Amino acid sequence: MSISLDIGLLSGKSVSVEADVNEEVGALKRRAETALGVGRGRLVDSSGNVLDACAQIKRARLQNGDLLVLHTCRAQVQATQQASFAAILGDGFVVTLGDPGHGGDTKSVQHQLRNVQQIQASYSAFAAILGDGSVVTWGDARHGGDSSVVRDQLKNVQQIQATGSAFAAILADGSVVTWGRSDFGGDSSSVQNQLKNVQQIQASYSAFAAILGDGSVVSWGMGGDSSVVQDQLKNVRQIQATFNAFAAILADRSVVTWGDVDFGADSRAVQEVLKNVQQIQACPSAFAAILGDGSVVTWGDARHGGDSSVVRDQLRNVQQIQATVSAFAAILADGSVVTWGHDVNGGDSSDVQDQLKNVQQIQATRYAFAAILADGSVVTWGAAQEGGDSSSVQDQLKNVQQIQASHLAFAAILDDRSVVTWGAADFGGDSTAVQHQLKNVQQIQASSFGLAFAAVSDDGSVVSWGKERQEEEDEEEEEEAEEEEQREEEALKELLWTPLKGGFWGDEQSFQELFARLHVEPKDFAEACFADARKGGGTKSADNESKFEKFVSSLKVIHPS
Repeated sequence: MSISLDIGLLSGKSVSVEADVNEEVGALKRRAETALGVGRGRLVDSSGNVLDACAQIKRARLQNGDLLVLHTCRAQVQATQQASFAAILGDGFVVTLGDPGHGGDTKSVQHQLRNVQQIQASYSAFAAILGDGSVVTWGDARHGGDSSVVRDQLKNVQQIQATGSAFAAILADGSVVTWGRSDFGGDSSSVQNQLKNVQQIQASYSAFAAILGDGSVVSWGMGGDSSVVQDQLKNVRQIQATFNAFAAILADRSVVTWGDVDFGADSRAVQEVLKNVQQIQACPSAFAAILGDGSVVTWGDARHGGDSSVVRDQLRNVQQIQATVSAFAAILADGSVVTWGHDVNGGDSSDVQDQLKNVQQIQATRYAFAAILADGSVVTWGAAQEGGDSSSVQDQLKNVQQIQASHLAFAAILDDRSVVTWGAADFGGDSTAVQHQLKNVQQIQASSFGLAFAAVSDDGSVVSWGKERQEEEDEEEEEEAEEEEQREEEALKELLWTPLKGGFWGDEQSFQELFARLHVEPKDFAEACFADARKGGGTKSADNESKFEKFVSSLKVIHPS
């Protein structure tokens, strides 16, 4: 038995579609999408209920002449740090790409992934909120891919936030359910009785911070201890995070910070000027706050953007700020740009300053910036190989609508919805292998660790390019770093212990040359060590070699970025 249904868009355009009552709703929907010339969507009945695409038409109780609405929306894409992607298509179904062990395979949960509303990603796992408020997870169990222990609690979920290896879900009653690695916030048992009437949650790489209905804050996870500033955390409106520190804007527009001091947790030096704060931007180890008068206050690692004193007088009427790993770029009201921080990583824009006019938006890789101008052209600066040099594609960068950034590359969508890429080839800067598929692109997403890109087209197809995984390279780099640290530590011990054993360096210049072999900053540390030893005092931190070795082992070796 066939019936005829009127299916329309919110714009008013409609078509009549015939279908057999034994067909699935999905077949009806696909015919309507084709007839209306739109991408994937969801069919909604007159009562506002979303129809299950896998159900038979007769079970959906549709009658001849019924009016349905086809809701279409842009695809949403999320990515793990291990370059696996999950896209929610317009019809609420999910498509995944990437390493199966890191979220790229949904076979075990595909039958559950219907009417998906939102997806969140950790290091190598995904969590999806369904239309009924339940949650489906998949990917690496160690990083939140297995939520079986709390499955019965995950009901009426409103939103989900993620650290590197854990998830936190806010329920409709304002309570919170967590899972994943305990030290990354997956275990909230120590604060569970405080997690009531939660409004929003912010995350650093390894900790969560929840704002309650009364404006107070509850935090947990590695680096999340806010006990020192708990009495100040009242009437909190929003929270921003670096890699391992938090900054909260209060109702009176003052700021409270906590976490790891090496990542911006100590704002005492600027507290007097942190007033009337409107918004805060962050790079991994520094914060930048825009005040009500359009000026900017920065703090955190001075070498990585925490010190903006050189450009302070230029930072007027600032509208928005973007950041690389160690530099900031501010767009002023007149469309010009001011930069500061690590010169090579985007802090120095002097070479392109005369081109930075009528800037509309800025995007950033870890080491470079890309600005879209009002005429749709693009200006880039920073580390050349990591996206700062776009000369090879400059003639193609016209009528650019938006730019997305991976770890070391950029991808731009043009007005004809084609894609142009540049930067490090292995990180998505070279898209030649998939260019023929990059048509009618509506959205591009980079993996959260910036290894690759994924593009979603109007027809719901998803294509990715760039690196697949980082794990093996990370392990090799970690081993090399450990070996280098051991070599440096031994050299440091030898250099500093020599005068204590009765030896000598000869003169200060020769010592500086020896010390230069080490990647240790600052230089005056070397000078202080030499001066102290020259006086015959050695280091006061050690009265024997064993204690001295422990002292040296505790020293922080800083590698240049």
